[in-house]
Formats: sequence, C-alpha cells, structure tokens
Amino acid sequence: MIEETSAGIILFRREESKILFLLLHYPSGHWDFVKGKMEKGEDIHQTAIRETKEETGITDIVFIENFEEWIEYNFQYQGELVHKKVVFFLAETKTKEIKISHEHLNFTWMDYTTSMEKTTFDNAKTVLTKAQMLLSKTL
Repeated sequence: MIEETSAGIILFRREESKILFLLLHYPSGHWDFVKGKMEKGEDIHQTAIRETKEETGITDIVFIENFEEWIEYNFQYQGELVHKKVVFFLAETKTKEIKISHEHLNFTWMDYTTSMEKTTFDNAKTVLTKAQMLLSKTL
C-alpha cells in the first residue's frame, strides 16, 4: 500500500455579514477544498500555502488558530491501493476572484448551508462543520 500525505485549507472570506467558503470542482466530478500532496522538505503549513497559490492564485491567507483537522481514506490509483492522510487548516482571505489551475473545472464561494449541500464527501462535510463551529464562536 502506498502512503500519501496532503494538506489543504478550508478557505473563507467575508462578504457583508456572511462567511463564504471556497469549493473547487474536481475533474472526477466532486466538489472539495484546496488540497495537495506534500513535497519533499515541506511541512504541512508550507504545503497548504503552496497548494492554495497553485490551485487558486490566492496568496493573502491568514490562518485561524486552533484548527487542524486530519482525515484518512483509501483509494485505488493505477491498480495500487493508496492510504491518504489529509490535514485541513482554516484560513481567511480577502481575495474574491481566483485563478483556478488546470487541475479544476470551476470554483464557487458559498455560505455554510449551501457548501454542505454541494460538498461531495462526508469527511469534508465533517471538517466544514468543525470550521463553521469554530468561526461561529470566534467571529
């Protein structure tokens, strides 16, 4: 089994009194957050920052303290079983317009309720709910 570690960010921005979360549309059809594989020599924060820039063009991110959520899952890739661990951070941006990479089909900014409906995977919904709970306490 192949072991892989990725890092990502649940990115949000404020629009008037609303909090909007960024979702990316992946070619396989699902909607999820920014994330990508760690490269040699990177720590998880560096990976999350690099992937955010590569996938969205966003560089103005401010991490929210005390948010680090890990998920794990298995999938098949070219006939091999891959065990993937992904850490998600929570961060705010002021950037509205993004430049999606070739890795994605589209993007959207949505409030929590709509994001929960659009997000494909249960583990992503769980992380989003934890993010929303933290934000509702701190903002």
